[in-house]
Formats: sequence, structure tokens, C-alpha cells
Amino acid sequence: MPVSLRSSRWITRSALAAITGMAGSIQGCAKQPAPADRVSQAVDSTSFRAHLEYLASDALEGRGTATRGGRLAAQYIATQFERIGLTPAGDSGTWYHQVPIVGLIPDPTMKTTGSVSRPLVYRQDYVAWSMKNADVVTAKAGAVFVGFGIVAPEYQWDDYAGADVKGRIVICLVNDPGLRDSTLFKGKVLTYYGRWTYKIEEAARHGAAGILMVHTTENATYPWTTVTASWTGEQVRLEVPETSLILAGWIKDSSATGLFAASGQDLVGLTKLAATRRFKPVPLSFGIDARIKSVVRHSATVNVMGRWDGTGPHKDEVILIGGHYDHFGIRTPVKGDSIYNGAEDNASGTAAVIATAEAFVKSGVHAGRSIVFCAFGAEESGLLGSQALAARPTVPLKQMAAMLNMDVTNLHGKTTDIAVLGAEQSTLGEIFAAAAKAESLKVTTNEEALTAGSFFRSDHFPFAKAGVPALSVEAGTDIVGKPAGWGTAQTKQYTEERYHQPQDEMLPWFSMLGTVQQIRVIARTALAVGAADGQPTWSAGSEFHEAGEKRLH
Repeated sequence: MPVSLRSSRWITRSALAAITGMAGSIQGCAKQPAPADRVSQAVDSTSFRAHLEYLASDALEGRGTATRGGRLAAQYIATQFERIGLTPAGDSGTWYHQVPIVGLIPDPTMKTTGSVSRPLVYRQDYVAWSMKNADVVTAKAGAVFVGFGIVAPEYQWDDYAGADVKGRIVICLVNDPGLRDSTLFKGKVLTYYGRWTYKIEEAARHGAAGILMVHTTENATYPWTTVTASWTGEQVRLEVPETSLILAGWIKDSSATGLFAASGQDLVGLTKLAATRRFKPVPLSFGIDARIKSVVRHSATVNVMGRWDGTGPHKDEVILIGGHYDHFGIRTPVKGDSIYNGAEDNASGTAAVIATAEAFVKSGVHAGRSIVFCAFGAEESGLLGSQALAARPTVPLKQMAAMLNMDVTNLHGKTTDIAVLGAEQSTLGEIFAAAAKAESLKVTTNEEALTAGSFFRSDHFPFAKAGVPALSVEAGTDIVGKPAGWGTAQTKQYTEERYHQPQDEMLPWFSMLGTVQQIRVIARTALAVGAADGQPTWSAGSEFHEAGEKRLH
């Protein structure tokens, strides 16, 4: 549905001028196109295609994190930033922001103890990985069922209330209570409290020794095969201080149901109770005995960062425009192809970031605030590059006015619409909608993406979590010259046949016109944010509102 502009009081005259391209006429410069129009007209589809073709080529070997191909990609992006005329914005005056990482390939064994004593079968019943940077870890502890594992004061919700889980293994559901009761949380729209990453963080805050998350396709929004594919290979994470957690993992719904039944508990009934305010943590009569051997690899990747200086009174503040450059590298062959090129995900977004920078420099237009163009590393490993920058920013967080993300751009063709994640979260949504209107595009909302929690799955999210207003642009589906539903069908086909597969490679039918539209809207949005008197603000009902207030103080 269209994004509302009811709260457009935030958009100052200068910001509105930057969006609509009226600044030139306001200043009496009728002969020269307005700055926003100059940037828009400078977007070069041929240049974008060239960057896309190289980044998605076999020569870069799938741009795996901390691999030769990944390093070549980073060097290419830095070279392009230098060629364009940006200035380095990484560590110590370089193009690179360092991201230390550790990779662990898990080999776990697990059994239950107490009232139910039985071995659990890896991949069939569960997957698990070590939360310590050690070759071998062990955990033997009692288990506690903590419902959805959520502590959310703003929703008057505490699944850990009255329970001491220190040193225990917590078992919880993924998603949030709104999935079961539309009057709770945000109903069918997944909040961050529903994400598996949050569940692990909350368990650590309570001193748990481990966590097992009960998988159902409905709750997780993906099948068990995705779990076994994603969490049995190398697990890569940031080199950060360790928590109480020894292990984390998933347990299959049918396996968990059997264990609960054998111990005299009804998991189906407890799941229903967990979606009510009557739920209390349930100590279980069985425990978990686990041992995880890991092959540990310490390495590093980088974010590539270039700056285009602002010229206004807030030039020390920055607007981030970014997208991740990594993909999965070389893996098990599928249909004879072992290189996971990641053309759409996300050579397209990286090429778009470079092309956006080119448009600004070529047009000579500077925003009031500075713009930092950033290609993130290790997104596919869990948003690690963006997490690292949000945790150790090169510019203070209070000076980050906004983050605009490009992940999987539109290669299907020119559209009449454009989609975005996070429009309802902050006043950035209003700015984006006005920018889209200036490009004759209507803004639509991807309801399926909201339900699946897509807002929490790309590089804008760590900045939102740190309080920086953020958006991620998505493809529209109303493709010019194509029948109704064609764009939606193409998106579905990509998800089913090419997403995270070697088949996501440069295809002859790709059109650059849709991405060009997205770049133009992103550029206009950045100019508008740059021209505004104040930074964008979070909506009162956003779960990031509190973090946004803290960021500025």
C-alpha cells in the first residue's frame, strides 16, 4: 500500500526543494537543472552494468568472505572509489574499515539426560554450534522452556520473569506472539523480538549456558532444509568479547515435541500458552549434554568506504549509502556449477553504490551533509561488516543522520512502483516517498517481507538497532510493458531457483533500467536528508525509538 505523507511537516522547504528538483527555480537559476535533477540525469546505466558484470564474474570466485575473490572485490571497489574522486573514509585514512572475524566448523554430539535419556541425531534432530572460540566445548545442564524468549517492556512482556536460567539450557520458540494473536506486538508483522539473533542475545543477557530454538516452518518462515544448509557449515562471526553462552542451535519441532511428551509436557499446549500473558517459564525434567568440536579459523574482512563531502552547516554529519559485496564463494556444485557468483545478491547492490557515487561526482552536486559510500563485507555471514561499523564507527553514531541500503536491486526492468523496507519506522519513509514521486514512482509495501522480518536481514539493520534511521530499497513489481503479476512471478522464480545458488549469475536478459530508477530515488533521498535542518527521527511506535534517543545524547 502507498506510504502516507500525512506527517510531512518534518520536510523543510530546503529538503523538499532537494527532493523535487525545485531548488534551481527557487534561487532564480532557471537555465541550469536543479541539483537533484542533475544527479538523477548523471546516473549511467552502462557504467552500472560494467561494475555488475565484473563483480559477478567467475574471476572473483563468488566473493567469499576472507577469500581471494572477496579480497579482489574489495580492492576493485576501493580502486573505483579512488578513480571516481571520493576520499578515503575507512580506518586511519585508508579505504578499508577492518572487520576481524572468527570462523568455526562445528562437529557436535548431543544427548538428553534426566527423565528422558536418549541420543539426538545431528542434522536430523538438531543443529548446534559453539559460541566460544575454542576447539572443544562441553555443556551439561538442565533445561528450561521460556516460551518465545522475549523481554519487551514496551509490550509489557517478560518470558523470563521469575526464572533463574544462569548456567541452564533455554529452549524457546522463534517469531513473536503476534503470529498467534494479532492483538499482540505488531500482529503478523514480525518484530526484531521474533528473530533468532535476538533470542540468542536475550539468552546471553540472562546468563544461560546455551539455547535451542524450536523450528517450525511457519515460525521460522523457512524449512528445516534451510536450517541444515545454513548452520552446519562454517559459522562466521565477529571477534567480540564472549558471553555466558557455550552453545546455540536449533531443534526440530517433531523432535522437541517427542522429548517434551516423554517428560510429561505438552509442547503444543505450551506453545499456545506462550502466546498469552499467562505464560511463565517451565523448568523441564530433562537436561542437555553436548560436546562440540570445532575447526577454528581466525581471519579478517573489510568494509570499503569512500566519502563525498557535504557543503552545508551539517557537513560533519553523514548519510551512509551502502550494500554488501560478499557472497558464498566456491562451494558444493549445483547442476555442475560450484561458483556462487551472487549477481543479484549482491553484486547488483554494490554496483549500484558505485554508480550512485559516480552520479554525485559527475554532476558535481554535494549534499548539505556528507555522504559516505560503503561496501560491506560478510553480510551473508550475519551482517558482520555492518555490525562492525555500527559497533566501531569511523564517524560518531550521533553524526550518522541516516543509512540507505541497496540489497538485490531490480534487474527485471523499468517499473511504475518502488518498494522499501522500514518506511513506517521513521520519517525517512516520508522523504523516500517524496523522492520516489519526483521520479514518477509510487511506493508500495511488501507485506510478505514484513511478515518474514526482512527488515532485520540486511546491512541497514545494525544501524537501526544502534538508533540510526535506516531504509532498504526493494524492487517494484509493476514492470512497464509486462502483464500484471509478471514482476511478482519473477521475484518468486528468483527466490526458488537462483537465490543463494550458483545460478545467481549474470544473465543476458537483465535490464539496468529498474536499478537506475532505484539509484535516482536513493540519490534524491540523500540530498533531501542532507538539506534538512534536523536529522530524520524514529516513529513513536518503532522498537528503535529508544535507541534513537540514546544515540543523540
